Amino acid sequence: MLTIIIGLVIGIASGFIQFLLLYSFVTSVTGKMGRKTVIFAITQFLFPFTVLLLCGLFLIDTLMWVGIGMGAALITSAVIKFFILGKSDNTKKSTKKSKSATSNKHDKNTKNDKNAKSAKKAKSKKSSKNKKK
Repeated sequence: MLTIIIGLVIGIASGFIQFLLLYSFVTSVTGKMGRKTVIFAITQFLFPFTVLLLCGLFLIDTLMWVGIGMGAALITSAVIKFFILGKSDNTKKSTKKSKSATSNKHDKNTKNDKNAKSAKKAKSKKSSKNKKK
């Protein structure tokens, strides 16, 4: 029973660390690519290999439970990130886009209204001059 708990604790901890590495790698790839991106990529692929290798060498009985805990933690953290934090990120972006689109439309309509008013004033001035003649 103790080997199961030790394996799950090691697996869950390494799964969350692996998710953080993966998330950092993805954000660095979508941003400016530099040395950080290469470091995250190498670490992302070597970390689970190293954890499983060390467990296979020193704690052979816990190897299966480490793998189960690692996969469960990775999936759980991805789902949490997507549903809880992902919605707030998307709503902020869409709200900003919709506000800027609305303000652009409002600015265009205001400019069109001003142009239309100035054109009406110019026409009325011309027509009043023509009537006086």
